[in-house]
Amino acid sequence: MEKTIERIIEGTIERTVGKTVDFMIIGAAIVDVLAQPVDGRVFEVGSVGAQRVAMHTGGDAMNEACVLAGLGASVQLVSKVGRDSAGGFVLRRCQECGVGTAFLKEDPSIDTGVNIVLVDGEGERHFITSPNGSLRKLSPEDITEEALAEGKYLCFASIFVAPAFGNAELFALFKKAKEEGLVLCADMTKCKNGERLEDMRESLSLLDYIFPNYEEASLLTGREDRDEIADAFLACGVGNVILKDGSKGCFIKSGKDRYEIPAYTGGKCIDTTGAGDTFTACFLYALGQGMELPECGKFANAGASLCIEQIGAAGAIQNVAQVMDRYQQMSGISTKK
Repeated sequence: MEKTIERIIEGTIERTVGKTVDFMIIGAAIVDVLAQPVDGRVFEVGSVGAQRVAMHTGGDAMNEACVLAGLGASVQLVSKVGRDSAGGFVLRRCQECGVGTAFLKEDPSIDTGVNIVLVDGEGERHFITSPNGSLRKLSPEDITEEALAEGKYLCFASIFVAPAFGNAELFALFKKAKEEGLVLCADMTKCKNGERLEDMRESLSLLDYIFPNYEEASLLTGREDRDEIADAFLACGVGNVILKDGSKGCFIKSGKDRYEIPAYTGGKCIDTTGAGDTFTACFLYALGQGMELPECGKFANAGASLCIEQIGAAGAIQNVAQVMDRYQQMSGISTKK
């Protein structure tokens, strides 16, 4: 483990032979307009002040891709935006972060998704979204065979965001990815149309890792106990279940291992936007570096704790040293220089 940590600090990233990209991230890339903090009385009084109003990129895939690039990984974003000013903002941010856009499609027939994000005094966010923007417009036809051939890891972020990806479409995509030898991962959001775990069994059976938060997983499985939730996913064939549980940290379970990883408690929560995506990205990065599951969980908790200390989804992490510093604080690890 010491050698693994030293390699991460030194920025040494190992790639699979024949693979030119570490991570392929599929999902939404949009713009978030955030206001923080927002008083809930705004609809009663008509106008309230906010300490800050800012525009950032957002969307599950965009957030994960930016974090991974900030950590030093090679990453390609597989997504769709409109050919408009918001889409141009997304493209410029990708360039700034070092996120590859070879598989980011510009579609002049749609508007790039723009979310209004109202952050309350406790750091919790409340979204206003439009179903007509690019947020929910990604389709199977937007993902080329070339996009599935380059990476070592593929993360679909997130299940239930794009209506065009039901169980059958996800199964077809995941099957192709597995045939290409990718390690297959998926994040998720709340199910939108009353889907149950059984409805998704076929596509879930191909996943090596899944990253729901507790509320999302409980809603889909119909269970409340964390072990029972994880066991339900494992029974579908998922290799490893990672439950994100906010201030409680994370819960990890596979066929033979079970870990409860506490959250970092030394920070101040300003804005939880993107914390789950940051967690997933940091966990993926740690996996790619050969860290064991509990260490991946600690590293991911460390990254998420940095995210919530500022406004916006993915701008907190500029390099791997930031996360490693907090990871070492949590782990009590003394790393040789």
